[in-house]
Amino acid sequence: MSMNLAASGEPAGSAPAGTDGANVARRAFAATRHFRPVLVLVIVLLVYFSLDQSVFLTSSNIENLLTDVSVLWVVALGMTFLLLTGGADLSVGAIASIAGILAAKLLDLGVPGLPVVILAVLFGALIGAFINGFLVGTLNLSFFVVTLASMITLTGVVNIWSGTKSYFVNSPLINRIGVMNTLGLPTAIWIMIVTFVIALYVQHRTYWARDVYAIGGSRVAARLSGIRTSLILMSVYALSGACAALGGIITTGRIGAATPQPDPNLPLQAIAGVLLGGTSLLGGQGGVGGTALGVLFIGTLQNGLSLSGVSSFWQQVITGVILVAAVLGDRITVRGGIGGLIARLRARSVAAQASSAEP
Repeated sequence: MSMNLAASGEPAGSAPAGTDGANVARRAFAATRHFRPVLVLVIVLLVYFSLDQSVFLTSSNIENLLTDVSVLWVVALGMTFLLLTGGADLSVGAIASIAGILAAKLLDLGVPGLPVVILAVLFGALIGAFINGFLVGTLNLSFFVVTLASMITLTGVVNIWSGTKSYFVNSPLINRIGVMNTLGLPTAIWIMIVTFVIALYVQHRTYWARDVYAIGGSRVAARLSGIRTSLILMSVYALSGACAALGGIITTGRIGAATPQPDPNLPLQAIAGVLLGGTSLLGGQGGVGGTALGVLFIGTLQNGLSLSGVSSFWQQVITGVILVAAVLGDRITVRGGIGGLIARLRARSVAAQASSAEP
């Protein structure tokens, strides 16, 4: 036996190389279980719209599709880590708006474009950390109440600060971010790629992400295990604020102006993209890979429906229905799948029959 092993070039007791490859493939396939449904849906949409609309798969339309979802993409990546902790941020639209106004005012003062972008992103991070993150992580207030209050307050602040006026922006860097190409692709697409790679690295290669998952699993257990939950939550809300501010810069570049009116659909669409990608509403499960697919699904659906002549109102209706389906699917998955749902319905039916049979 030892002679055969020596001849094969493998040490005794080692597994064949093919076995290791098979194990890696199985682990990689298992890691996709949370976003397999949306992956299938994206493929179905791509096939359907490519057959229905001849211009759908053209390079110009694909670039338009991706640049249209670039802001949602960046904001949803930050939102993913929030949902992994069991929270969410309804104020991202207001943060994006106030970051755009800040950038416009700094440019009016003669500050160069790169420092303006950096300062705007840092400003969004500070808002996220020291308003939302502090109130949720340190004072243990409800994330829904805190971020809803932040959304309302920041909307009022940005309108007071701007005098309800839009500011035209003429910065080469911000214009490049919004509408110009870099190395043959729209700069917004490069931002999407870079932010996704960074988010993917952070998710899989950092202890910080491990703590985020732990908090989503059980905040009490995470604290008892030595994780400084308040600081982690502040940092997660800081990340969400920074991503929202970057989204505000992209929006400013795309329309050539900073407006004080937040996009009311941005936080809800970001949450929808994350949920569609398989991240649990209860936290501790999911990731940015699924979020990317969820955002692409929303963008593909809206782009294809627009090419088909469907009105924007019906697009909102369809997106809302899909979001409800995503939350329902998340609830079914968490509580044991379809089999568990059927078992609970049967148990309720039996209990109802028993109670009705009592005198």
